Amino acid sequence: MLKRYIFCWVLPVTLGVPLIGQQHETNEISNATFINKVLTPKEIAQNAGYAAETYQVVTHDRYVLQLDRITGSKKSPPSNNKPAVLLLHGVLDCSATWLLDAKKGLGFILADQGYDVWMGNVRGNRYSRKHLDLSPSHSDFWMFSWHEMGIYDIPAMIDYITEQTEQEKIFMITHSQGGTAFFVMASERPEYQQKVTAAFALAPAVFMSRTKSPLFKALAPHANDINLITDLIGMYEFKASNKLIQMIGKKVCRDASILQPLCKNIIFLFAGFDEELNTSLLPLIPQYDPAGASVRQFVHYGQLIHSGMFRKFDYGFVGNIKKYGKKNPPDYNLGNVKLPVYLYYGTNDMFVDVQDLHQLYKSLPNAQKFLISDNFAHLDFVWGKHVDTWVYNKVLDLMKHYRK
Repeated sequence: MLKRYIFCWVLPVTLGVPLIGQQHETNEISNATFINKVLTPKEIAQNAGYAAETYQVVTHDRYVLQLDRITGSKKSPPSNNKPAVLLLHGVLDCSATWLLDAKKGLGFILADQGYDVWMGNVRGNRYSRKHLDLSPSHSDFWMFSWHEMGIYDIPAMIDYITEQTEQEKIFMITHSQGGTAFFVMASERPEYQQKVTAAFALAPAVFMSRTKSPLFKALAPHANDINLITDLIGMYEFKASNKLIQMIGKKVCRDASILQPLCKNIIFLFAGFDEELNTSLLPLIPQYDPAGASVRQFVHYGQLIHSGMFRKFDYGFVGNIKKYGKKNPPDYNLGNVKLPVYLYYGTNDMFVDVQDLHQLYKSLPNAQKFLISDNFAHLDFVWGKHVDTWVYNKVLDLMKHYRK
């Protein structure tokens, strides 16, 4: 039975199902541009006529992360005085998600509005598979969850951005796991809140006990067993989509393909039925996502679902005694999160349930929440048909308030 659960979990990943994103309105880039060649985030932006750069950032525990940056556009040329904003993607995703939709890519929209746009890549994804001492082929490389992303990755990104821009504070916009890692950072390293003006969390995956995903609900009670089995068989990562998956995806999922409904159904199976989904982006999904992840990221989510708590990684009785000095892992103290936080959610989200979102809201001292739409699902926050007008415009209005 457990093998069947593992198969059900891995199958959507191998098919290239999860998260992807968008591109921008003023671009004249067609989807064919991406399909003919898998461009890097920097190349996507430059090909769209934006000034873009890429940096390598080293974390305290020596992982090497890629930071992509848009410094200017035709509407807003490069300048040293632009407020900086860090965008952080969801699980199995990467920085390209903010650029792939030519009409609604948040990276492009922010650049046109006069922001210095930075897009992070957390450890283990296709753009951050380096370490100063370890190889991705070594199991120790993958001994992390989103806890380490909050403790090490985000602080390293923030430090680098503030040093490069000479700004004291930045904005943060996160999606899904990006929000998980942010709340870990704000809880465990509250000093970094002094470097964040405000945080905008799109469908943050924090409390998860009421998730409606049949996949994760089935896996949650067996999270530690799956962790043990994967350790035994030497499976530590979910690999990024390869050239074969990319090639199949761009042929099968294009608008003219009679098999495109299959692509939709695969996504619906994984993420729930979604009328708001921008299906014109389907050929792009396997080009960038899945972008790779550690098995422990999913095990940690399974533990949250099973426990109903937002807490640190559960190593089992003996492991917890050794790691934490007690039998259960400690909870993250969300009361430490004092900076302004804005939560965005949809009632059609299979992963982040409305009640779980309300529980997060009640746990935060300085938060506001916004219901987007009854039709809005988890993936719509990065590639829904109306994400620009229903979500991004509202975020921009609030950001303008802080710029006055």
